[in-house]
Amino acid sequence: MPFRPSKLLRVVARATFATLLFIAPAAVDPAVQTYAHPAPDSFADLAAKLLPSVVNISTTQTLKTASGDPGGPDAPQFPPGSPFEEFFHDFLERNLPKGEHPELAPRKATSLGSGFVIDPAGYIVTNNHVIADADEITVILHDNTNLKAKVVGRDTKTDIALLKVKTDKPLVAVKWGDSDAARVGDWVLAIGNPFGLGGSVTAGILSARQRDINSGPYDDFLQTDAPINRGNSGGPMFNMDGQVIGINTAIYSPSGGSIGIGFAIPSALAKEVVQELKGEADHTVHRGWLGVRIQSVTDEIAESLGLDKAHGALVASVTDKGPAEAAGIEPGDVILGFDGKEVSDMRRLPRLVAETPVDKSVPVTLWRKHALATVRVKVGRLEETDEQQASAKTAPQKTAPSETGIVKTLGMTLSGITPELKGKYSLGDDAKGVVVVDVAKGSSAADKGFQAGDLIMEAAQEEVKNPEDLASKIAAAKRSGRKSILLLVQRQGDLRFVALRVDQG
Repeated sequence: MPFRPSKLLRVVARATFATLLFIAPAAVDPAVQTYAHPAPDSFADLAAKLLPSVVNISTTQTLKTASGDPGGPDAPQFPPGSPFEEFFHDFLERNLPKGEHPELAPRKATSLGSGFVIDPAGYIVTNNHVIADADEITVILHDNTNLKAKVVGRDTKTDIALLKVKTDKPLVAVKWGDSDAARVGDWVLAIGNPFGLGGSVTAGILSARQRDINSGPYDDFLQTDAPINRGNSGGPMFNMDGQVIGINTAIYSPSGGSIGIGFAIPSALAKEVVQELKGEADHTVHRGWLGVRIQSVTDEIAESLGLDKAHGALVASVTDKGPAEAAGIEPGDVILGFDGKEVSDMRRLPRLVAETPVDKSVPVTLWRKHALATVRVKVGRLEETDEQQASAKTAPQKTAPSETGIVKTLGMTLSGITPELKGKYSLGDDAKGVVVVDVAKGSSAADKGFQAGDLIMEAAQEEVKNPEDLASKIAAAKRSGRKSILLLVQRQGDLRFVALRVDQG
């Protein structure tokens, strides 16, 4: 009898044949063959080399009672004279050392984190939130040696802290790697102290780059699926060469445990911050400052400015006597490049400026009035009082009083500046432009957030002197076939650009 394969065998055979077809060498992209790295058989050798450089960090903090004093357990609050009040008072008395009053009993809280040695002399990097508000910091080496640590410096904006321990022997240090060279899909190792268990190693891949998780002004996180749990904060993320390419900092998790979405500060940013914390006499980070307020370039704004796509950072205002003003940067300019690096969106510019050495002269590429322009800027120093290096308010500008009149267009009722409107909307004596006195519900202006009292100072990057002037510029935009017109709007001293549709009723 001839052999007849079973139905299951036939299915397996077909699946195997299909697999062979798909993995034929001719179907593999040569570029992928050149650069793709196979998964390692084991991470054991690499982990054994790196573990001695990773430390556990234990902190102790004195807690305060509701009254603000360091104290013992906060008993539940009951009405004076309540039997429950007496019961809890007696309970605490019996469970505290003799003669010690409950409200004076010190309460200590401990927390655990991770860190890594970057200098054999005893310099250790961790997250600032790991050691924030700590009264005492203890570093536990891989061989269980306990060392007291002091804070050399910290940077709250990037959540990085540098510690120093005294040691009789050189510590095993690791080297920084290049996070910019790391590619999505590369293997990474994360080492830390999850849940206080001690040194633990997890592996995964680099899942994404340039993540913004709204934790600070310089968010530029690496994302990984290597399991990161509580206690891993401050630990290193390694590439397969054993170099630190990130500092494990945060996770996204509804439960508090790892679900495969972890974030690390890239070494390109961390290395510079640590170097300043270690080397500067004041152990603070000196950041570059440009002196502009910026906003995103939307599709409508890009269309109104003649840009081929929405990218760059739109300058809303320029700081008086700041680096940008000295270089000739103006409101309405779109910054497309800074020091030879592309400004892909608004979020990238603050990071580029912050990382630039103070007093360095750099080229800035602008889009100005439908053409490219380049200026040179001498970068200033960001002071701690500034919100960010691209944040400032424009100084008041004096101008002659505008002509009055009433015009209705694009769902807005516009008026020239009058003494009555100055008083009603608290406009300054130097106010210029036209005043929005009413906004129709459901109009494009209402959709863009226009309010009564707003001042429209420019249209299509040209000064607006009266309502008729604005109406004519809107009409010109319609005739030229543009879908939107760019307006410079002032509200309570703040300037912003708004692209308003002109092709809608």
